[in-house]
Amino acid sequence: MRACLREGRGGSPTAVVDEGLSVRAGSPSTDDERRRVPAPAGTSHAVFLSDDRSPPDGRAHEQPVVSARFFTREGELPACGHGTVAAPAFLAAHAGRKECRVDVRVSGRVVKGRAVRGTSSSVHVIFEAGPIDLREPTPRELALLLPVLGLPAAVSSGACVATLGRPRLLIPVTDRSALAAVSPAPDRLAAACDRLGLPGCFAHSPVSATARVEARMFAPSIGVPEDIANVNSPACLAAHLFARHGTTRVDVDTGDALGFPSTVTTGTGQSSHGSPSPPVDITGAARIGQVLHLSR
Repeated sequence: MRACLREGRGGSPTAVVDEGLSVRAGSPSTDDERRRVPAPAGTSHAVFLSDDRSPPDGRAHEQPVVSARFFTREGELPACGHGTVAAPAFLAAHAGRKECRVDVRVSGRVVKGRAVRGTSSSVHVIFEAGPIDLREPTPRELALLLPVLGLPAAVSSGACVATLGRPRLLIPVTDRSALAAVSPAPDRLAAACDRLGLPGCFAHSPVSATARVEARMFAPSIGVPEDIANVNSPACLAAHLFARHGTTRVDVDTGDALGFPSTVTTGTGQSSHGSPSPPVDITGAARIGQVLHLSR
């Protein structure tokens, strides 16, 4: 799948594997086999789908629930945003309907999504991100990460550690040219992130007059030196911008530095009573790029 297309082009190559086929054949995949899928598929991530009829909350769901597991070459991830865009788009494309509801279980939480087929071969997927926690970065975190990223200490005034699945550092830069100049050494950044328990850093430009942000996600700790279309980080950024400036909608452009222009659209609403964070809706478009048959 090409997830998070920008005007029908680009997008993050994401492998989607229907594990129901291997299970029905009596030969389910092992985790070691799953982490070996991204390399031959030419992707950074792979999502593995299986039918799930027994929700842990004990309540029946209106739609069939599909469980999703995410892997890079380094191992399993608790969540993957562009994989969560790719999975409903894959299911909707095979369902052949104009619009359908797709509920996907990710790390025990059911993500309620809606998939709408576009005028071309693309499918637009809308879902709500999970709870997002925000906090100020510690001086130690900034002292370890800013020099590796080649960024001045002045950017720390707008920095934030946001957690959606896993914590990551959100780093503002002055403009798009400064963002293009960020070039951390993967080994040094991975070592610093490993010390802090972070998968990586999300550098972003200021919000433009047209409510757009350009961003880059560096995640060498999970085997991805730079992610084409990281979706969880834009969701975290949306929550941060809402808390800081009251911003309710922003388009986040990523992947340009890698030649895969991608866009994630975020919308943020008011928190409900007792909710720790405002709801953030994610919208991304995806389409099937090619079909591969992998053999053991």
